[in-house]
Amino acid sequence: MSDLIFGIHAVEMALKAGDQVKEIWLQKDAQNKRLLKLLQVIEKSSITLNRVSLQALDRLCNERHQGVVASIHSVPLKSEKELKAQLKSWDNPLILVLDCIEDPRNLGACLRSADAAGVTAVVFSKDKSASITAITHKTAAGAVEHLEIFQVTNLVRAIEAIKDAGVWVYGTALEEQSQDLYKTDLTGPVAIVMGNEGKGMRHLVKQSCDHLIHIPMAGEVQSLNVSVATGVALFEVVRQRSC
Repeated sequence: MSDLIFGIHAVEMALKAGDQVKEIWLQKDAQNKRLLKLLQVIEKSSITLNRVSLQALDRLCNERHQGVVASIHSVPLKSEKELKAQLKSWDNPLILVLDCIEDPRNLGACLRSADAAGVTAVVFSKDKSASITAITHKTAAGAVEHLEIFQVTNLVRAIEAIKDAGVWVYGTALEEQSQDLYKTDLTGPVAIVMGNEGKGMRHLVKQSCDHLIHIPMAGEVQSLNVSVATGVALFEVVRQRSC
């Protein structure tokens, strides 16, 4: 199985990840310095390179590809069974759980924040969630290749397994009983659950959390984009652990 990715940075990161790239299509008359530098790297490898017209690239990818598209081996997503097997081997883990993130760009941005924050693992469900697409790869800026990603059939069951391993699960929701993120002790083993862009966490997912937390807002707007909120929450964990 293979996926398409596009954009100079996404292809650069895929090349750095090792033997993941299968084939590359690159604009033959490009003058972009970054693209020409990327060409030098590709020519030193054994990867199949196709020099094609801009029009051919546009037919291959209808997004802003920056003159390069690549075919890569599909990212191996781990299973619920593998999650349960690995949980107890993690020392003071930070786990990101994504409940029904539907926009592949939001998914990619959440994965980028997760990688930057050094999360132990990302868990998301098969159903009602965006899959890892070319857009996800580009938005994630290479993070997909470096994360432990688990795709599960039942998110509530996965959360229960996380709790059984001694990890405290915090769901993000702006409700009366939710705690201020900055007043919550997040220094121990922690899983942060982020909900759907519009509806938030599903009812059963919310019920399965140990605690609810929220990001306090100073202005009139009472919510953030899910990827922004993910970054805020994860880096508060990082901040507390570094104190």
